[in-house]
Amino acid sequence: MRKTAPGLVSIRAISGTHVVFLAFDMKASDAKELLGFAIQRTDLTEDETIWLRGNKTFPSIRPATGFEDASSHEHPFQAFQWADYTAKPGYRYRYRVIPMYNKPGTLVGKAATTITIGAEPLAGAKHEVHFNRGAIASQAFAKRFPNQTLDDAGEPAYTWLGRDLVPALLDFIAKAKDNSYSLRAAIYELHLPEQQLWPDVLAAFKVAKQAGADVAIIYHGSDDDTGNANTQAIADAQIKSICFPRVNAKLMHNKFIVLSKNGKPVSVWTGSTNISRNALYGQLNVGHVFHDGILAKRFFAYWNQLKGDPAAESIKGWAETDNALPPTNESDALTPIFSPHRGRGVFDWWIELANNPKPLFMTFPFGIVKDFRPVFDKNDGVLRFAMLDKYVNGGNTSSRAAAIADIERIRHFPNIGMALGNNIFVDWIDGWHQERRGIGVNVNWIHTKFMLIDPLGTTPITLTGSANFSEASVNTNDENMVLIRGDRRVADIYFGEFMRVFAHHRFRESIKRHIEQFGSAAINTWKPQDLHEDWSKWVPTHFKKGSEQDIKRRYFVGSKNPS
Repeated sequence: MRKTAPGLVSIRAISGTHVVFLAFDMKASDAKELLGFAIQRTDLTEDETIWLRGNKTFPSIRPATGFEDASSHEHPFQAFQWADYTAKPGYRYRYRVIPMYNKPGTLVGKAATTITIGAEPLAGAKHEVHFNRGAIASQAFAKRFPNQTLDDAGEPAYTWLGRDLVPALLDFIAKAKDNSYSLRAAIYELHLPEQQLWPDVLAAFKVAKQAGADVAIIYHGSDDDTGNANTQAIADAQIKSICFPRVNAKLMHNKFIVLSKNGKPVSVWTGSTNISRNALYGQLNVGHVFHDGILAKRFFAYWNQLKGDPAAESIKGWAETDNALPPTNESDALTPIFSPHRGRGVFDWWIELANNPKPLFMTFPFGIVKDFRPVFDKNDGVLRFAMLDKYVNGGNTSSRAAAIADIERIRHFPNIGMALGNNIFVDWIDGWHQERRGIGVNVNWIHTKFMLIDPLGTTPITLTGSANFSEASVNTNDENMVLIRGDRRVADIYFGEFMRVFAHHRFRESIKRHIEQFGSAAINTWKPQDLHEDWSKWVPTHFKKGSEQDIKRRYFVGSKNPS
């Protein structure tokens, strides 16, 4: 949902299911002497009013008790964007944004601007978008479960980290409640719990089968670590009769489930989520439900091509005919993309989509491959964000070093925002708690694979699914993606979650870089909690044409002209 409100401070609010993103703008002359924005939130559903709080404070009036978070009424936010990450799906909120002036301790607020917006409900008529928290490396986890590993904390921690992703997955499978339903799944990782502290998704498939539903699961069954783990988990879960290994593919990397009613496909679950502890509770993942019979039928047809474990060339032949890409009709709301295809045409199409001069937001679990880097290698004032689990994947030492150097060069452009997955491994950062390492092996932090093209525009494009934006993901592996055109609700949800996790990891990366630069002296030189007590130290850069802050301010608030 999107709303705007004029005033001394103009506001644009964008709501997802768990995030309300607020963008501000003012005339440069009105921002003179500005010390930040105080934000008061009223929860109209539960009738509660609070001042939003932050971790940064004015050093001259910082409480002597230490480094607890502080009210924005006394320690305002010094940025022209802020996000409320505590929103609840379907709730309505009213925000009062007040520009604050004068001096720390004697702040004076000028005219407030008020905006009311509802958080998106989890379920929509056509789309459900479910993210896990993806924040094992978070202050919230460290504070909520102090000095505990995930398994120490147990079921409450699993529930908290899984957020609505895990319940939604179990609910989707449970819809197959009798013999009028069927489930057709293709999933790369199928693992049982290491401990009985979290829901067993494999058991949910078994329950559906016992209820009379027709259930069949294709899984990656090659003789490798993943395939062997899958085979063992399936045997332990006693569901071998409904599971079929796929060995004639380099990677059976799909993650989708088709639900049919009375033989008719009605819905499909897809996205980036494997069935494993790391996928559900560690790394960032998304499950996207499409309640669309036509799309579900296309996925069902693809599943039937995978059935019987044909050679990759057979799938390529089918894809060239039944999933010809790029689509001839670019106005279609939903375009499925099934792999493998022949050649690199689909990969080049993705690059072409990303390469247009519109804002771009992407996630890269295995780094930005060489062919995709030119998309970001442009100092043209167009906002482009990338969130990476790692810079590169594979290669020898020299090629990796060259790739990292190339990406480091690109990210210094003012229109490029990048964040690399990290957490805080020290406990002296202004009272921040040391955070636990991730629970993954290949991917710790960012496992989503999505592209947002002009997500806040009138006709956003969202591309989401299982493929890692590599050539192999279109012509070698079994993969699936869906291109969604023009759906603002979907784009708003993905955008909010992107910004939530991007802010999380960008801050942690800045800490890591500071420690690498200053070594043991970093403990005395790192002051991330200080607010500027002089307005000229932070305001002017937001109005300096071409600066990172100026580019972000204009796009997020929807400004087409200088303030």
